[in-house]
Amino acid sequence: MLPRIPVIRFGEDYDSLDKAELLDVRGGGGVATVSQANAGLIRRDMRSLDRAAGALRARSCEDLIDVCARAAELFLHRELPIASEGPLQSRGDYIAQLCATSGLPHALIARNMEKIAYVLAHMREILAGLTRGLDLSVIDRGQGEQAGVAVSYFPVTSALGAILPSNSPGVNSLWLAAIALKVPVVLKPGREEPWTPLRIARALVGAGMPREAALYYPTTHEGSNMILQSCGRLLLFGDEKTVAQHANNPAVEVHGPGRSKVLVGEDQMDHWRDHLEVMVDSVVNNGGRSCINASTIVVPSRGREVAQALAERFAAITPRGVTDPGATLAGFANAKVAQWIDQTIDERLRTPGAEDVTLGIRGGPRLVTKEGATYLLPTVVWCSSPEHPLANTEFMFPFTSVVELPRERMLEWIGPSLVVTAVTEDERWIDELLRCPLIERLNIGAMPTSHVSWEQPHEGNLFEFLYRRRAIQMAPRAVASADKR
Repeated sequence: MLPRIPVIRFGEDYDSLDKAELLDVRGGGGVATVSQANAGLIRRDMRSLDRAAGALRARSCEDLIDVCARAAELFLHRELPIASEGPLQSRGDYIAQLCATSGLPHALIARNMEKIAYVLAHMREILAGLTRGLDLSVIDRGQGEQAGVAVSYFPVTSALGAILPSNSPGVNSLWLAAIALKVPVVLKPGREEPWTPLRIARALVGAGMPREAALYYPTTHEGSNMILQSCGRLLLFGDEKTVAQHANNPAVEVHGPGRSKVLVGEDQMDHWRDHLEVMVDSVVNNGGRSCINASTIVVPSRGREVAQALAERFAAITPRGVTDPGATLAGFANAKVAQWIDQTIDERLRTPGAEDVTLGIRGGPRLVTKEGATYLLPTVVWCSSPEHPLANTEFMFPFTSVVELPRERMLEWIGPSLVVTAVTEDERWIDELLRCPLIERLNIGAMPTSHVSWEQPHEGNLFEFLYRRRAIQMAPRAVASADKR
């Protein structure tokens, strides 16, 4: 019998009549059945979100930080329930099931597990970064002092909605801090990736999180819209078209294409090969599936030479067996998506001014199959013109374009970029980079774009997204009463 993934309503499993079957991307066989929450059920539950919020508010932030630390161990190593009745899921089961439905190899899944566990285990340091060292008792009490000044913070929503993707389990690390901040999270998992948010929710409850705060709703587009309408704050993951609809909505934090970049300064071009590893890692880490992977590399000169060196490295990366510890490429859960990407790149290459340099080295197609799964092989395109349609774009596999621009033009050309790694020691240019409003996260020096410091905000500050500071003045009697509490 296939594992049964339920809806979780305030900590209680719900088995719906409407179910979706998850298939193995390599063989087509069934992997699990997933209960589907309809929009009406979600609407009813969203009216009771204060129940979940109240359960978290009754606990201190320090207590919930300890819950997160215990959950890290459970998530990584322990057997946890998929459903309240049925077999437990081991670490190995989780990796194999996620591999089957998402196309990710075991090695990449294991690395993403470590990333999630790290965030859970280091929640105190992460909150210190997000809150700029705020005494967390201020959140517990609603008021207190910071740097000798009276402060008060209040939550702007009863719950955070999270419309999650299927491309990489590591994105689940972005909502975890909400639990320690006493804001429940309404989880809508990706169709091919229900496993990770479910396992995190089970680990949190097993570690002592109030059951009422476990909210997990596999659903359709209609159900996602109901979560969007019902939650005062929402994390939305999607493609450019999806997130563009909400780009100007302050209640929605959008996570779409990052268009992250590596910029190499003129002062480094005489020894650019010393930084080749940084460029390669920026593109291929996590199978090229993250918004923090570099989709463009900008150099002031020798661009064709840089593209050639990258292509030689990329051509050596091929699909491996899913259990091979050296596997770095992920198959596509939907082969039609891979075919569309492949065709789109080829169509744009017909516009003069760009060349797929890897094609000349690899000598074979970009789109391949192995063990029944569909892959796109790492690709580097040399764009002789920065205006070419492939010069500043992003695809969900290890793809990058190399563009040649004078340093003076780089920052006016890059456009909004989630991460920029600037390989330079030029103090004047570093000052310009620090003042550039187009860069969300800036790495100065030889550091891959995929390197993340979790004490730093990622595409917005979750604390500032969920809490608002109010002005507060307290008369002496009120101060005395507050101190007694």
